[in-house]
Amino acid sequence: MHKRRSEDWALESGCYFLKNLYNLSDLSLEEILLILQEAEAFRHGATFEGAAGKIVANLFFEPSTRTHYSFQTAQLRLNCKILDFMPETSSMRKGETFYDTVKTFESFGIDLAIIRHSQNEYYNQLENLNIPFINAGDGTGNHPTQSLLDLMTIRQEFGHFDGLRVAIVGDIRHSRVAHTNIGIMQRLGMEVYTSGPEQLRDANDNYIDFDKAVRTMDVIMLLRVQHERHSERTQMYELSPQEYNRLYGMNHERLEMMKPGAIIMHPAPFNRGVELSDEVVECPQSRIFKQVQNGVFVRMAAIKRALGGF
Repeated sequence: MHKRRSEDWALESGCYFLKNLYNLSDLSLEEILLILQEAEAFRHGATFEGAAGKIVANLFFEPSTRTHYSFQTAQLRLNCKILDFMPETSSMRKGETFYDTVKTFESFGIDLAIIRHSQNEYYNQLENLNIPFINAGDGTGNHPTQSLLDLMTIRQEFGHFDGLRVAIVGDIRHSRVAHTNIGIMQRLGMEVYTSGPEQLRDANDNYIDFDKAVRTMDVIMLLRVQHERHSERTQMYELSPQEYNRLYGMNHERLEMMKPGAIIMHPAPFNRGVELSDEVVECPQSRIFKQVQNGVFVRMAAIKRALGGF
């Protein structure tokens, strides 16, 4: 567990709020709901002048499309000044460490860093950092803003969280989205189940048969199989795309089985013909691109919070 530094806290109206966003387990439910409230306000046209002119560095040490450019879109909407880091053309190619790279950006005088890294809990290395930062994903551990946008999408659909039944399906073992969502969804009173190939499960999963999940869950959340994180042993048992789709993919037949009012979600990138068929991507039950849209508003709220806006 990382240490909290005094610099991590900002005094606002007599209450202390964590400026950094490492993971959702550090936040109270009240703080999480406040971020969602701010995100909804941005969705309805709210502004935050306090971010205008602030220098924000996007430090993505791992490939990303949705998260990276969603943060960048949020920054543009807030009138921030943006630095985009490219590790492949940086001094890391000369041997500079992760810590020294981030510390260099701090020395430039940036106001906020958005950081993604393939190492779990990389933020434990940044205890001497004196600027706020937001975790944009660490290894297989945490993805707080993805979970927040998922929660925003679910609440828009159902108006509440308590008692909703969610099945997260696919590569649970290697998914930071699954690990973050399971924890926060349970805290909010949701029933969370998992499904997928046995070799991709976690030891303490609340497992459910996939076809049963399709018939009974309010939310079916599909996950990409993360081949890049698999060990050689796991790769030995990988299913072909066709076999995976037959066993664990959403297709036309399973759409017909879904509970009325249920929705399909996916953090993306998704593999057509594997975890979902073409006809599922933009079907009436799909909220996949709604999630992407909500990601901009959630990240605007996270930036506002990090810069002392609430």
